[in-house]
Amino acid sequence: MRPENLKTRIFLDSGDPKETKEILDLLGFLDGQTTNPSLIAKNPELKEKLGSGEQLSSQDINNFYKDVVGEISEMIPQGSVSIEVYADANTPAEDMLVQAREMNTWINNAHIKLPITAAGLEAANVLTGEGMRVNMTLCFSQEQGAAVYAATLGAKKGDVFLSPFIGRLDDRGENGMSFIENAHNMFKKSDGHVELLAASVRTYEHFKQCLSLEVDLATVPGKVLKEWAENNFELPKSDYVYDAGSMENLPFEDTNLEKEWNGYNIQHDLTDSGLEKFASDWNGLITK
Repeated sequence: MRPENLKTRIFLDSGDPKETKEILDLLGFLDGQTTNPSLIAKNPELKEKLGSGEQLSSQDINNFYKDVVGEISEMIPQGSVSIEVYADANTPAEDMLVQAREMNTWINNAHIKLPITAAGLEAANVLTGEGMRVNMTLCFSQEQGAAVYAATLGAKKGDVFLSPFIGRLDDRGENGMSFIENAHNMFKKSDGHVELLAASVRTYEHFKQCLSLEVDLATVPGKVLKEWAENNFELPKSDYVYDAGSMENLPFEDTNLEKEWNGYNIQHDLTDSGLEKFASDWNGLITK
């Protein structure tokens, strides 16, 4: 069951409903789940289909994705399930809008994942205006976070998640946890409509620091949640010290949240490469 003093909402980062059930049974609760094209590509049932030589079209893959999130949603009906649109660097806002509106009909508790590109922000601006819930993904800079805040002004709290990625910054020697802390502090002076969803949580130490900071939400792989259970669902104290080793801390930037959403510098090479990876993984599933 949920620890009494747990402030952070816990999501599972997975495209496998069987893992959802396993983690639910282990923890006794889940507040939600995040999916993306790469996680769907790792789904054991889908891998078995492809391994047996079954030919799958883009529509077949989309239908499979719909079935997967439907299964997940049934297990956590009061939580949130993030569903990601297909997007590469050239996908226009209109294409994202069409996908998002369709995906939002799949389940009653969706957050639609959009990339932090100019087109993704434009789509988020329109969709939140329609009352849709979004999860803005592949965030690696405070400017990107501020742009999301500005693009979704007027949305209700709970309708907008921002997903900063920890592990991918770590991969190049930058302390991803320092970015989580910077984003967390940046939004302390905001109206609170954007909630921070720590993502790319690779290690138990990442997870413990998220809990120590009391970030709004954290989406976590099953292996890390199992480690948490093995440690009796410990809650680190506020003075917990995360050991970043030789990684470089990212400096806090005093970012203005009052600009127009298209007035921020949102370019980041990790967003570009992340989009490319998601698109490649999705396209790699299509065999007919």
